[in-house]
Amino acid sequence: MKIGMIGLGRMGLNMVKRLIKEGHEVVAFNRSKGPLDEAAKAGAIAAKDLKDLVAKLTAPRVVWVMLPAGKVTDQKINEVAGLLEAKDIVIDGGNSFFKDDIRRAEELARKKIDYMDVGTSGGIWGLKIGYCLMIGGKKENYDYLEPVFKALAPPNGYGYMGSHGAGHFVKMVHNGIEYGMMQSYAEGFEILEKSSYDLDFHQISKLWNQGSVVRSWLLELAEDAFKKDPKLKALAPYVEDSGEGRWTVEQAVELGVPAPAIAAAVFSRFASRDGNAFSLRLLAALRNEFGGHAVKTQK
Repeated sequence: MKIGMIGLGRMGLNMVKRLIKEGHEVVAFNRSKGPLDEAAKAGAIAAKDLKDLVAKLTAPRVVWVMLPAGKVTDQKINEVAGLLEAKDIVIDGGNSFFKDDIRRAEELARKKIDYMDVGTSGGIWGLKIGYCLMIGGKKENYDYLEPVFKALAPPNGYGYMGSHGAGHFVKMVHNGIEYGMMQSYAEGFEILEKSSYDLDFHQISKLWNQGSVVRSWLLELAEDAFKKDPKLKALAPYVEDSGEGRWTVEQAVELGVPAPAIAAAVFSRFASRDGNAFSLRLLAALRNEFGGHAVKTQK
């Protein structure tokens, strides 16, 4: 299948490479030239602008937008929609708020353009392992695009969640759960760090990944982080939040669902902007390990 990709950041560029490796043809566009050159080197067709990208696609055109959630995604979707025709499909694979998906789908439907929301998880490891895809929109579009989803995901790693917004809603809750899991690891290791024992955190995380009930990919990433920096001394305890943890808590309030662990994890990230707790340094390390998210170093 031929597909356009707008946005070649940490995930977008690797998705382009994975699609090409699986036999798909990709027309790519990015604001900065470096990632676009790298995509072209991997086999993508480079577009000089959005008009050029659309011209290089064949009907029904499929354009995947992989940009930060919010205004920048809205702007690019509106811009590319002005160049598309009826029955073309726009996909948002970023971390958008699910209510924005519902609004966008309605706006694009007036132009007879279809819209799909794809919650994408996998971070910087997706090129090698594949991306977990949570997909919302019309079922017939999901069926048509399934070869693309299959190429991006590991075996059994993609699924249809429901109508517009369902994909990003499920991804939002996924990230809320991730916040709670990371917070539990962070607090547990801080208890270990504050004890009177001289403990090897790399050894412990490696041990816990051998059949323990708390084993997980996140703990494997903690193991990698401790191998690089046994006491995480190089990291500042500053932990950013992408917004999805907040949205999960907001939805818990709206739906009347008690979610104290996720809420506490979100508030802990706010607290990380002041102080030097070991648990917060581990949270920063985990975000960097799985997503390549920026970290602050100790001064």
